Amino acid sequence: MSADRAIAADAEMLSGQLQAMRNRLFPPTAQKTLRKFTSGEAAKLIGVSDGYLRQLSIAGEGPQPETGSGGRRLYSLAEINALRRHLAEAGGAKAKIYLPHRDPTANEHMQVIAVTNFKGGSGKTTTSAHLAQHLAMAGFRVLAVDLDPQASMSALFGYQPELDLTGNDTLYGAIRYDGERRPLRDIICKTYFDGLDLIPGNLELQEFEHTTPQMLADRQHGAQPSVEQQLFFARVQAALDTVADDYDVVVIDCPPQLGFLTLSALCAATSVLVTVHPQMLDVASMSQFLFMTADLLAVVREAGGELNFDFMRYLITRFEPNDAPQQQIAGFLRSLFGDRVLTSSVVKSTAFSDAGLTKQTLYEVSRDSFTRATYDRAIESLSSVNSEIESLIFKAWNRPAARVS
Repeated sequence: MSADRAIAADAEMLSGQLQAMRNRLFPPTAQKTLRKFTSGEAAKLIGVSDGYLRQLSIAGEGPQPETGSGGRRLYSLAEINALRRHLAEAGGAKAKIYLPHRDPTANEHMQVIAVTNFKGGSGKTTTSAHLAQHLAMAGFRVLAVDLDPQASMSALFGYQPELDLTGNDTLYGAIRYDGERRPLRDIICKTYFDGLDLIPGNLELQEFEHTTPQMLADRQHGAQPSVEQQLFFARVQAALDTVADDYDVVVIDCPPQLGFLTLSALCAATSVLVTVHPQMLDVASMSQFLFMTADLLAVVREAGGELNFDFMRYLITRFEPNDAPQQQIAGFLRSLFGDRVLTSSVVKSTAFSDAGLTKQTLYEVSRDSFTRATYDRAIESLSSVNSEIESLIFKAWNRPAARVS
């Protein structure tokens, strides 16, 4: 058998098994759902006490939770967000704390956070998915964009790209150069996370890497394309601008390469998060990534692109605190970049891989599914990182980050 046929056969076999696995995990419709939250979890997410939530429930105010065995109250994320809206309506000066939607009249622009790195395995997709979910659970209106043709983030959100996407339904559909271009609003998919939408990815994103050089070559040889075709690096930003009224934050999971997709995402970004695995080879690779990024962005700036980041931060991921070499490299990065390295790190934990077996994140699984110490350690590091990023978003909006206690 020829190599291409052998590989195609393996791909078909693997895809079929993944589909069967999904059907077993999420019957009968093979769609993911989000677990319910206890009253204590709901109170913490909203920023009030559990007792106050109980009073609201007894008084019949806001959505009424499901009552389980022993009178245990359980809330869906949609009900938690409805409670946020209820409290914000009566909250006066505290309304933005209960419901942190951006205020365009106060120049609070949509935050577009590009999560990127040149090297695979740095925890980029894990970071992107958990950040998007954290912000959704905090009450923001979030759009997650899977810009990686490998579509790992889409898989985490329950999509099997080769089966669920039929064509022209990734971001490429909104940024392509021909007449098949679609409005971004028609491509956006709802997810099982209330307040979190997704633009899924698959292999068709790679077409942008192929068609952009052709467009540039045509221009170089005297063709006169439209202004939109000339400014290839502005296409992602232009597409996102069409839905800016609907979202507070966009989280883009970039490909692990510095191509036209990543460059376009960086040009659309208001902020950048660079994930770093604290190993010397990864740090050396990041050095090359930064040199290449600086050179390419300089070319974009000379061509008229605007590059103004509210913040750029390095995030240490898959960190093992008891590993002395990793501690040394983390310290080395902090000594070089100072507060541009996030204070918190994402620790290496089996909890991430265990949750990934069922295509779930740590925010989706129950604490009872793991050894509690393992789960608590992983979720604490994640929440610390994401809360730090949340604070940077508020800072960019000139808004205090304090929550109701």
